[in-house]
Amino acid sequence: MTYVLVAIITALLAVLGILLRKIYRFGLERSSQPEIKEQDEILRNTWQRFDELLASLLRIHEIGVVNVGSIKKEDFYQAVLTSACDIISSHRGSLMVFNDAAKTLEIAASRGISKDLVETIRIKPGEGIAGRAFEKGETIFVTDPAHNTQYKDYLGKEEQDEPFIAIPLKIKEKPLGVLNLHLSREKASFSEYDLKFLSLLAGGAVTTLENIKLYESIENFYLEMVQTLARIIDAKDSYTGDHAGRARRKARRLAEELKMPEQMIKYVEYAALLHDIGKIGIDGVILSKPGKLTNEEFIEIKKHPIIGYQILSPIHFLGPVAQMVLYHQEWYNGSGYPEGLKGGEIPLGARIVATIDAWDAMRSDRPYRKALSRETAVEELKRGAGKQFDPQVVETFLRLEEQEWKTENNNHTPHVNNNPHSDRQS
Repeated sequence: MTYVLVAIITALLAVLGILLRKIYRFGLERSSQPEIKEQDEILRNTWQRFDELLASLLRIHEIGVVNVGSIKKEDFYQAVLTSACDIISSHRGSLMVFNDAAKTLEIAASRGISKDLVETIRIKPGEGIAGRAFEKGETIFVTDPAHNTQYKDYLGKEEQDEPFIAIPLKIKEKPLGVLNLHLSREKASFSEYDLKFLSLLAGGAVTTLENIKLYESIENFYLEMVQTLARIIDAKDSYTGDHAGRARRKARRLAEELKMPEQMIKYVEYAALLHDIGKIGIDGVILSKPGKLTNEEFIEIKKHPIIGYQILSPIHFLGPVAQMVLYHQEWYNGSGYPEGLKGGEIPLGARIVATIDAWDAMRSDRPYRKALSRETAVEELKRGAGKQFDPQVVETFLRLEEQEWKTENNNHTPHVNNNPHSDRQS
């Protein structure tokens, strides 16, 4: 349903754009007639403003809907504020969002406001002009803030001389924030068109934001579901313990150290959490077998990356994660499975998960052996670099582990690992 609505909105915006541009061109053609030149100048300016509004709405739509799942809310808020400021040529403004936990309005995007003020300003509903606009759900315009007792002096003397408007951002009559804009002293007031354009822009922004919130709700639902599945796998494979949780924490640190983009870091984190999810389709007797596996049993175990991929790939936002899960058993020299990829053919996220997975396996107890010592595990990873593991990933991982080990020793915290995991086919 959401995708249908998005498609309809996109089509309507496109049609509106074509009509506006045709009318605008028609206005330009008529402007050559002296008797209507003045009227057409007004018309041309008006349609030019409409064109700017349309461009802003399309930009907000593209940022918030087309890129949903990869766009940060902060970037979206900033895009909305920038568009609003540009439409009315405002040099100063802010977009405030309501913090449900603190019960205050806080600045999520700003222009022309110092960083210190952005980080410290907190306004309660009903407090000042912005707080009243939020509480009442009505646009409030102040021509002379310096002489308005309800104007909250959170900026400076200069800003108090500027006309100011606070526009509530609402979804289905529920306020989520306020768009605050200042005019330069050269402009005495907001025009009727300013107010209409800003209202249209605010409406388009909150509609897009609703789609983002819906996507996030779906994403959170799926993530909670797959986290539950990961815990089931840990419970089913009696020698893994909290393997998924440990892998997730280490994966984030390693991906950050390797300077991956934030969105990819999140995908790597999820892949580390879910890399063994395919074991839900493997016989529990095989997973917990203390002795050596038969060839038939090992062939069965080797199916778990493919099963994991089949579980995750239908979930749209987990597409990159599914690829990492599919290839986390590939070897750097090409002798892994399921496809025998090598080197850079293997997704970096999968190479990260492979290294972390092996380390956790070596450092955990097995039914047929005790956990390897830290020194032995380090040597094993180094020996596998360039063969089983990506050398750069191994080098970075061991550097982080060395830092963590030193911190633990300095704090006199012994490393105890009571969560075994099978390193035969992990």
